[in-house]
Amino acid sequence: MLAAQRQELILDRLRQDGSVRVTDLVASLAVSDMTIRRDLDALEGRGALRKVHGGAVGPEGPRTEEPGFQAKSTRQAAEKHAIARAVADLVEPNSAVGLSAGTTTALVAEYLRDTPGLTVITNSLPAAEVFHRSERSDQTVALTGGFRTPSDALVGPLALASVHGINLDTLVMGVHGMHERAGFTTPNLMESETDRALVESAETLVVAADSSKWNTVGISTITPLNRCDVLVTDDGLATDARHILQDHVGSLVVTDVPRETG
Repeated sequence: MLAAQRQELILDRLRQDGSVRVTDLVASLAVSDMTIRRDLDALEGRGALRKVHGGAVGPEGPRTEEPGFQAKSTRQAAEKHAIARAVADLVEPNSAVGLSAGTTTALVAEYLRDTPGLTVITNSLPAAEVFHRSERSDQTVALTGGFRTPSDALVGPLALASVHGINLDTLVMGVHGMHERAGFTTPNLMESETDRALVESAETLVVAADSSKWNTVGISTITPLNRCDVLVTDDGLATDARHILQDHVGSLVVTDVPRETG
């Protein structure tokens, strides 16, 4: 197979899955690790992807680019499920919990459906729908008002008014990106404002962010890294990123993600 054909197959996989891993490409394309790494170098040089530890993700777009909820829900799916399970284990029954918008926090809601006695405040339409379907009589779920964003978040003055005066035990927050200098960021200015209000209302901040979010920077900072009490991510996070995060966040939880071997 010619290099150009192989690289086009890599891009097809990237467009389909949102990320690629060197080990998976070596197995599926029956070439050496070195060959795949040269292909990734060539594609990164063309601006077609961005290399990360163990593989590659799509090129970082403009800092105001905001993919829709459905588009994001297919990216890093295994990683997000592993993270969501770990996050749900941190939430105590009979507590007041906030869920910000995002595909990972919507998965957290799925894993919290059977947690008794929760009071949930969320600006995420998909998360609210999850709890609505569970029909537990011992859960109270409040959905903020506001304007709807492409990520199915409710933002703006009505959302801020809904959060004002709320006191949460735990906020579970999803983010667009995390960066040593910029902190936790989003591409939507109004969503950033709503997320900051949620952060201010919470005693404990748990951030759920898969490893592809590292070194991605949206236009607006929600909060610095050191405000985070617990960051839950996946084992694809590079070693140097782990060291940086361990120095800044209260606790770093790295989840193991099941990989297909055959």
